[in-house]
Amino acid sequence: MTQVATALSGADVVRAAGELAPLARRAALDTERDRRLADELVEELRRSGVFRLCVPRTIGGVEGHVLDLLAAVEAVARGDGSAGWCAAIGATSGALATYLPEPAAREVYGDPGVISGGVFAPLGRATPVGDGYRVSGRWPFASGVNHCDWLMGGCLVEEAGGVRQLPDGSPDVRLMLFAAGDVEVIDTWTVAGLCGTGSHDIAVDALEVPADRSASLLTDAPRHDGPLYAFPVFGLLALGIAAVALGIAAAAIDELIGLAGAKTPQGARRPLAQRASAQASVARAGTAVDAARALVREEVTRAWDLAEREGEVPMENRGALRGAATHAVSAAAGAVTAMYEAGGGSAIYESSPLQRYLRDIHVATQHMIVGPATWELAGRVRLGMDPGTAQL
Repeated sequence: MTQVATALSGADVVRAAGELAPLARRAALDTERDRRLADELVEELRRSGVFRLCVPRTIGGVEGHVLDLLAAVEAVARGDGSAGWCAAIGATSGALATYLPEPAAREVYGDPGVISGGVFAPLGRATPVGDGYRVSGRWPFASGVNHCDWLMGGCLVEEAGGVRQLPDGSPDVRLMLFAAGDVEVIDTWTVAGLCGTGSHDIAVDALEVPADRSASLLTDAPRHDGPLYAFPVFGLLALGIAAVALGIAAAAIDELIGLAGAKTPQGARRPLAQRASAQASVARAGTAVDAARALVREEVTRAWDLAEREGEVPMENRGALRGAATHAVSAAAGAVTAMYEAGGGSAIYESSPLQRYLRDIHVATQHMIVGPATWELAGRVRLGMDPGTAQL
């Protein structure tokens, strides 16, 4: 496995992510066709340290600022949406390290080149056996499965013929961590957009998992201090998806600007760039994306400051983070759609990245963590109501 330089800072990772974005852009057509990232691109992502951003420093991670996570993911996504998506999933999955006992965390995340991924949804079943669990299940949407070394799957814990209940009456849900070689990959990822993420189904059958390779994001506390681990894990995931969306939107605006200077629409005498409708469309799209990015950064900065001072991110700020992330994805989708429409007939050809950006962004909007229901969740928080979910 390719080794990654130790003692990386968040700024180092952001810089490296920007430098590899052109490679992601050049490989985009092959990435989409092959439905996975090219080996060369994966190795550059490993070297960049992006997958170490949420891993604790005490076990060799970067433990970066959330703003560095967002900047790095957006930079990669500006090169290619699928690459950015895999960067976001691999980076945020590294946060699981803070929930594992240190020996297990070192076993899984101690190698600086390791990549983890998987699915939080509790679609598996875990039965306690000895000092561990026997796990069976199948999980869709395992992004980046082809290049992951470790994979996780959410499970309901079963005891005495039923699902084990927590004190509040909710089911006991735990993440189980599997070595990639123990997981069956089921080829299901034939989709409209983000084709290169290789988000196939994964499955295990009666697999023995040690207890120290499991964790509950609902009841277990992070084992490391610091503001990064005061952030809600699901909030980090939503912010990562927002960064992907913003990167795709920025790329679409760049593409339309380049096209507008060179294209004279059929039946017109002036280049597209000289048409008032194109000028207004670019301005609106750019402003919407810039404003959405600024809101995300503002809410992240506010939450980070609170986490540093108080050791936690209050519920009000968690709701604001989720609202900002969902708004960013929505604004990005609107901007990409506008750029595709402004591109006219040229945008429909496979040779135009605009059609790929359109497909990619509208797959990103379908992720449940930034979907329409998130507005209800954020609204309940603003109204002073119990949000009614542990995924905030």
